[in-house]
Amino acid sequence: MPQLPAPDYPDDVRARLERDAAQVVARYPDSRSALLPLLHLVQSEEGHVTRTGMRFCAEVLGLTTAEVTAVATFYSMYRRKPSGDYQVGVCTNTLCAVMGGDAIFEALQDHLGVGNGETTDDGKVTLEHIECNAACDFAPVVMVNWEFFDNQTVDSAKRLVDDLRGGAEVRPTRGAPLCTFKDTARILAGFPDERPGAVEASGGAGPASLVGLRLAKGESGPARVVHPRDGGPTEEPHDKVHEPSPTEHLSSHDAPQDTSASDPAHPAGPAAEEGE
Repeated sequence: MPQLPAPDYPDDVRARLERDAAQVVARYPDSRSALLPLLHLVQSEEGHVTRTGMRFCAEVLGLTTAEVTAVATFYSMYRRKPSGDYQVGVCTNTLCAVMGGDAIFEALQDHLGVGNGETTDDGKVTLEHIECNAACDFAPVVMVNWEFFDNQTVDSAKRLVDDLRGGAEVRPTRGAPLCTFKDTARILAGFPDERPGAVEASGGAGPASLVGLRLAKGESGPARVVHPRDGGPTEEPHDKVHEPSPTEHLSSHDAPQDTSASDPAHPAGPAAEEGE
């Protein structure tokens, strides 16, 4: 059966959201550019993006509900069903996974009795596995409402979710103090975080993550060129181009090799049998 139009917000809620939405839209020369923050705004109202919220965004921006739905379903930061006060995300991307992220995620599923994307019965915690959050220096990493909890273990992650469910004060390893997912969504919509000290709270990246920044600023030392076959690293000026000697090993990234793809004069022969 065709789905009925989404119900509207109550009059008082809609009036409040319209005032907030007007502030958001005013920041952009093209009103449709305000869609992402407006989705955060309606998410802050109910803890997830409802059909009513998408209808509201469409009406405010002059879009179709299909256009709004396409965006809301594309980004994982927008929840499509009721979620907990605390979104607990365990990084299971490559480095965090091998450092213990997979074990942490499996342990929390058993400990909380929920699966990926599911919420505990008390409505406190939604558990999910997440992709890289650019904190590999501190792997394995768990995030709660997008705040970092670094260098986690199975035991520390269990204590973390127990404290969240029990109402104990929990402080991230870096960054601002925790707030609820609804409050986080309102901040992401672009409204100021008025909690004392929250804006000033910060936390830097790890040393390995900052290497690229130092290189970009020209703060690195002389280039280190490694000769794998005839000695250790040597110091060479930045402006000197290293010409590999005939004895140095060339990888496929160093120079074109004699293959059909890079040298038509040397076409590839028949595929060799395994072991040849």
